[in-house]
Amino acid sequence: MHEYPITQQIIKISEKHCREAGAEKVTKVRLVVGEYSGFVGDSIQMYFDVIGKGTLCEGALLEMEYVKAKLKCPACGEIYQKIPMSFACPKCGEDGGPTEIGKEFYIEEIEVE
Repeated sequence: MHEYPITQQIIKISEKHCREAGAEKVTKVRLVVGEYSGFVGDSIQMYFDVIGKGTLCEGALLEMEYVKAKLKCPACGEIYQKIPMSFACPKCGEDGGPTEIGKEFYIEEIEVE
């Protein structure tokens, strides 16, 4: 349910961008969503379709680029994608720790016409 307020903000930002560009409507909003961002893309899409009705975003395409979470090895510095059931670095075998990669959540692009 925490996707509802963030989707409201996406629409608000998109409408502001549209007005500032002197355009009539938003045609596409492209988001970057990290695997560990805490947001579910399907829920954002659902809310975008519902609360976008009657706004400059009505009918706009909502496109999402998903970013897989990555770990960093403290021993060799390798940045890698975790495999199921293991934190081991594929290069040296040491267990890696979390990075900021995969926590992203932002608007990458807004298209208007």
